[in-house]
Amino acid sequence: MSNEENLYCVGCGALVQTEFPDKRGYTPKSAYEKGVESGLLYCQRCFKLRHYNTLEKVSTSADEFLAILNTLGDKDALIVNVIDIFDVAGSLINGLNRFVGNNQILMVANKMDAIPKAVKHNRIENWLRKYLKENGIHVDEVMLASAKKRENIDALLAKIDEMRQGRDVYVIGMANVGKSSIINRILQATGIQADVITTSQFPGTTLDLIEIPFDDAAGNTANLIDTPGIMNDGQMTSLLKGKELVEVLPSKEIRPMTFQLNPEQTLFFGGLARLDFIDGERTSFTVYMSNQVKIHRRKLEGSDEFYQEHLGGILQPPYAENVGDFPPLVRKELSIKEPSDVVFPGLGWVTVNTPVRLAAYVPKGIDIFTREKLI
Repeated sequence: MSNEENLYCVGCGALVQTEFPDKRGYTPKSAYEKGVESGLLYCQRCFKLRHYNTLEKVSTSADEFLAILNTLGDKDALIVNVIDIFDVAGSLINGLNRFVGNNQILMVANKMDAIPKAVKHNRIENWLRKYLKENGIHVDEVMLASAKKRENIDALLAKIDEMRQGRDVYVIGMANVGKSSIINRILQATGIQADVITTSQFPGTTLDLIEIPFDDAAGNTANLIDTPGIMNDGQMTSLLKGKELVEVLPSKEIRPMTFQLNPEQTLFFGGLARLDFIDGERTSFTVYMSNQVKIHRRKLEGSDEFYQEHLGGILQPPYAENVGDFPPLVRKELSIKEPSDVVFPGLGWVTVNTPVRLAAYVPKGIDIFTREKLI
């Protein structure tokens, strides 16, 4: 592409090239010419993602992600950190305040459309502020939003204009929090063409920085910069492939499922995780997970054999063809003394309201913990 100027994919930010099909930013020569003519130049990966929802495996490495974060402290900018309200712990960036220096942080909790409508937003916001404080994360403002339902986008845009004071805006976040979707909604609210940035249910679809002219209401010249995200290896979703990932990520408002359990009973969440009720009084367990996750209740005795026999069958995901790559489940005992959520990062949580002793099973390398209940 020596005779072609450096142009970048408007979907993922990669430098577009026409010579190496297996490299980042590739697009056929004919598509390159059409893209230049139309002003909407996409790499082949983004074209397939937008039109066929298929993902070619090219991703941003952890080192590239950290290199970008390390530059933020040197900028004079507003930092908008998008997280997933359905997976708060799994979508937080470790060392966030260290990376951004003295810049203000606006924390945006996306995917509120997955939370049951009966839950008051004030409760969610107060819970989130407390959670962030308890985990040593200082932010200047917190807002709730839904890119999918376009909820609170105008208020978010107004808050960004108020806080940035003519400066650039960097939007950061872990993969799959809906960061690019939030940006697209903000751009639509300002009259810019819809869905310019690549969005999908696949993680890590933004590969490089994408700078978009974003002048403020006072006419100050500035940019809105979309940054790539990476998967959190402690999330369940880091182990899943294709349709498995689509099943686990909530695509609509979740319907909580409540089970009345006696001791010596267990719940399987597909083949991804398991929760044993070891000791305590008969009580309810309320499961908050994607409506597509199949939950199986059975007696605890014989559950190890049941898992081995049915993994990839009635216990899926993972699908049968991926069972060989799926890590073994690791057991962790939990003592619940007050109303709490047992959190399976990337999958959801189970609320328990009475003192009990439990054992949670998750794939090796995946986190498991309890927290003050969200709902």
